[in-house]
Amino acid sequence: TAMEVELKLLLDPQHAAQVREHPLLAQYATGEPLLLAMHDVYVDTPDLQLCRHQAGLRVRQIEGSWVQTLKAGGSVRGGLHSRHEWESEVDGPQVQLDALDALIKGKQPVRALLRRKAIRQGLHTVFSTRIERTAWQLATPEGDLVECVLDQGVIEHGSADSMRSVPVSEIELELKSGRPAALFEIALALLQEVPLRIGQMSKAERGYRLAAGMPVKAVKAQPLTLKGKLSVQQGFQAIAANCLEQISANQDGVAGGEDVESLHQMRVGLRRLRSALSLFKPLLALPDDLQADLDWLVGKLGAARDWDVLAGDTLKSCEGEGDADMLAPLTEAAREQARAAHAQAAVALADSRYTQLMLALQRWLLAGGWRDGSTPRQRRELEQPLPRFARQALRQRQRRLRKRGKLLSGGTPDQRHQIRIAAKKARYAAEFFASLFSDGKVRAYVKPLSGLQDVLGVLNDSQVADGLLHELAEERPPLQAPASFVRGYLAARAHARLGDARGLQRAWQRFKAARLPR
Repeated sequence: TAMEVELKLLLDPQHAAQVREHPLLAQYATGEPLLLAMHDVYVDTPDLQLCRHQAGLRVRQIEGSWVQTLKAGGSVRGGLHSRHEWESEVDGPQVQLDALDALIKGKQPVRALLRRKAIRQGLHTVFSTRIERTAWQLATPEGDLVECVLDQGVIEHGSADSMRSVPVSEIELELKSGRPAALFEIALALLQEVPLRIGQMSKAERGYRLAAGMPVKAVKAQPLTLKGKLSVQQGFQAIAANCLEQISANQDGVAGGEDVESLHQMRVGLRRLRSALSLFKPLLALPDDLQADLDWLVGKLGAARDWDVLAGDTLKSCEGEGDADMLAPLTEAAREQARAAHAQAAVALADSRYTQLMLALQRWLLAGGWRDGSTPRQRRELEQPLPRFARQALRQRQRRLRKRGKLLSGGTPDQRHQIRIAAKKARYAAEFFASLFSDGKVRAYVKPLSGLQDVLGVLNDSQVADGLLHELAEERPPLQAPASFVRGYLAARAHARLGDARGLQRAWQRFKAARLPR
């Protein structure tokens, strides 16, 4: 058994020749590339039990020999795929589960999965792949050993008379030994000559999507567990990796140009990452070029989310307050703007600037890039225990929110927006460090923070909607009347909410009464 660590990059087939001729391969290759023709057959039960348990089982034919491979568990973070892998030779295209079972050590869940009667008796071909592979063995000056694989081919599902297929054109960089950061360094060098995109899905996942018509799903932040023995630096690396995982996991949904929830979750991941960077800023800072690219990506996604909220929640909340026929053209115009903004977000993700950003962020994070410009005091602080830093950071976030909250009632919309941002940062910080404290105390602190954030969020949505409606009315004169009506209604509703002691002030008092987790 082995833990496979690899980075997957997608490219247009027309650029395959540029990869083969890339000077980095000639510089780092330890010998001539190996050329292979591969035929893979992926098997599962009719109800896809292996797939539903995040496992994949295939039989591969290479130059007349057959090898069966089981992959299971692991994760995908920022394009870096980590999976457990078991392999054994077989006589032909049929899987031999007993041989795999013998390789799996301990009481791993995947062993129990393979022993299920439904799997032992119900395996059949789900899809297959036919790949022309070129493989280089690379040795970096730092001593890392990396296999660079260029795959060109097709994934197929169905019978000869009803065959469906999707093309495969990708690079896989697999770490054989050395630093995971080396994969990103090589990828960034390749990107200088070849347009590339980070691949989130394995061939198995793509095959299952083709065979079962599985849609791309939005992904929320995964649970984060930090151990008390971690240093501040290790805590930051774990938190930032968790944020990048959420951003990357929603990439395909946003790239499709339509999925509202994927874009929302990708923006949440970006906000969490920026909040984490702000939280640790006294001790480390993102390089200016990466910060500029991060701000660019946030801006590209922000417009789509604003139009989504207007076309969905905000205008829907106005139904019943005015003539439905009057509001319908306004809603359709907002949806049209949202679709255009989603298309622009998809274009941004197809841009090499996005690939460069995500690869460079991962390299910076894995290599501890902040150490280059850090002071001795910062380096000492970064090696301190994480729990002490966490308590100080939570207190600081709370003090900042309490200070800004003094302007809650009489402040301007922009000042209330700053209060909302402070509440969001305090909540994210509490959620980042939650595993270091009592679960009940964290929930008791986060709940009123979320309530305050929600109330302020509704007010902020009204403010953003006012600007978008003004924009629509300016560009489309027939929409001036319905836009003016909705703007007036939203302004009156916001004024009423500000004056409602049971709403905003109650949310604020609940937060003030909450105690920091210890």
